[in-house]
Amino acid sequence: MDAVSAPDPSGPPPLPAQRAALWFILVSLGLDSLSMSLLIPVFPPLVQAFEHGDPAAAGRAIGLLTAVWALAQFVGSPIMGALSDRFGRRPVLLISIAGMGLDYILMAFAPNLAWLFLGRALSGFTASSFSVASAYIADVTPPEQRAARFGLIGAIFSLSFIGGPALGGLLGALQLRLPFFVAAGVSLAAAGWGLFVLPESLPSENRAAFSWRKANPVASLGFLGSHPELLWLSVVNFLMQFAHAVLPTLFILYAGNRYGWSLRVTGPVLALAGVFGAAVQALLVPRAVPRLGEVGTLVTGLAGGALGMAIYGLAPQGLWFLVGIPAGALLGLFGPGFQAIASRRVLPSEYGRLQGANSAVTGLVSMVAPATFGLVYAWSVAPGEGRPEGAAFLLAAGLLGLGAAVAATALRSSGGKAAH
Repeated sequence: MDAVSAPDPSGPPPLPAQRAALWFILVSLGLDSLSMSLLIPVFPPLVQAFEHGDPAAAGRAIGLLTAVWALAQFVGSPIMGALSDRFGRRPVLLISIAGMGLDYILMAFAPNLAWLFLGRALSGFTASSFSVASAYIADVTPPEQRAARFGLIGAIFSLSFIGGPALGGLLGALQLRLPFFVAAGVSLAAAGWGLFVLPESLPSENRAAFSWRKANPVASLGFLGSHPELLWLSVVNFLMQFAHAVLPTLFILYAGNRYGWSLRVTGPVLALAGVFGAAVQALLVPRAVPRLGEVGTLVTGLAGGALGMAIYGLAPQGLWFLVGIPAGALLGLFGPGFQAIASRRVLPSEYGRLQGANSAVTGLVSMVAPATFGLVYAWSVAPGEGRPEGAAFLLAAGLLGLGAAVAATALRSSGGKAAH
């Protein structure tokens, strides 16, 4: 299949093949998100079953499984990104999607906890579909349209996580491992579909030589620092990723202990947050970027996220926590603005390496942020006076506020111009 070259911003609209490819990217990422979210309600009970019903042992095992996945992503994402710069986006993206499907099958048949660890390691290593898809979007999208299209990726991700856990719970009630088989079928079907409809987006003249020196995770982080225009962006991205980790780490525990919310309440609250997040990225991003600019959109997202986290941490009642959801959803403005700015600052032959490096940052954060917030929460609820129960969310608010201040000064001083 012939490669599809990136369109000239001043030229005609994307070719029909490019439009079909973009639809594949969006739908396949939605299916990937759906397959991952199907496992959320059944993964903990499966681990606890392997630990003979011991909740303490299951908790330790889940923590280790999360760390293994994050470590594998930290190592694997730069490699997959560099491979996509060398061999093209299409083969790496399809291998990643198919690899997730095979990993789900492995976990579905896992006879013990060791097999689950192997599955999570493989999943983390091949979980590059989002980073390579982002490079694909950058390949075929004019710079001024990238923020809106990156916003669609975020919106689809949010929407997929609204119904996925509920469906996974229903399937798991029938048979605990059934969601793994369904997730595998969804991923493998997406990979098969891509074989027929997905053209290559990276022309041969824009490809870069592969080297293990560039693909190792330490070098990938060094790549972010070697571009002055990316350094401050990477700092801001790290702060945002770190702060955002407080929600998946503590929300269920925090809401249950402070507000007395059961799973019947927290599920719909998560769905409500997903709806607001999707609305921000699909509807607000295309309107915010022309008015605020990419840097202004990014800063607004960080500021809104900081306000939302502060409300979460200070809310004395559950109703006040809900008030924070619309403000917190504004954090969805960050990702599209960040991706659009970052993609302007590297060569087309470096898009994959850039996305791999960003995913390595995510993996690094995933290894340290949950433990950090867990320790802060443990301190906040320990006996003693003057300890705010929402201290972890207030810390997240502070990190986002710091990120907004750094972005407003360092990024605006660069004028938002591309480095290349």
